[in-house]
Amino acid sequence: MHENTIIITAGGIGKRMGGDIPKQFLLFGDTPILMQTIACFYTFDNQAQLLVTLPEAWKSYWKELCDKYQFSVPHTLISGGKERYHSIQLALQHATGKFVAVHDGVRPNVSQETIQRCFTSAKKTGSGIPVLEVTESLRELLPDGTSKAVVRSNFRSVQTPQVFEFKLLEKAYKLPFHAGITDDASLVEEAGFTVSLVEGNVENIKITSRGDLTFK
Repeated sequence: MHENTIIITAGGIGKRMGGDIPKQFLLFGDTPILMQTIACFYTFDNQAQLLVTLPEAWKSYWKELCDKYQFSVPHTLISGGKERYHSIQLALQHATGKFVAVHDGVRPNVSQETIQRCFTSAKKTGSGIPVLEVTESLRELLPDGTSKAVVRSNFRSVQTPQVFEFKLLEKAYKLPFHAGITDDASLVEEAGFTVSLVEGNVENIKITSRGDLTFK
């Protein structure tokens, strides 16, 4: 039994990146993105249960990368499902922690402070998700094709890890899948729970394009 379980989702194939290799396997500096992401959480808690969801077809390639880069952080591979929702649902079947963090495999710049804030909040309130203030102006698109300015201070951009009590997240993932599920927090809210916000870190970007690989 672990105090903390970390689910790192790396089931995507990174179509926006181009090329034949899923983005989580691309180099970010000297090592693959996914290795750096896993290492962040191992640094935070080297006793945590680490579960990594990967497409079944890429599991052997990942093992080859681990050998090549002598990556020895202990983790368990979970075959990903059709959608992120299904991958996390499958990973939860293996989770043993009282608290569960779900993190994007292509966010290698999450800070230790952000991770700590998320877990601290979850242990107090049942949940903790990192957010940032919106710094650019926002406009809402209207049904008639026009748009209007909105007050940006009323909005926050959302990051990961999103941390929850296991029993709360487990209940949320018993809800049926639908396209409106944008992240774990939205599903938890749909299950009737309140989500607590904490401060994220600006560097904690989700790598989605080649240009993002220089953001280190």
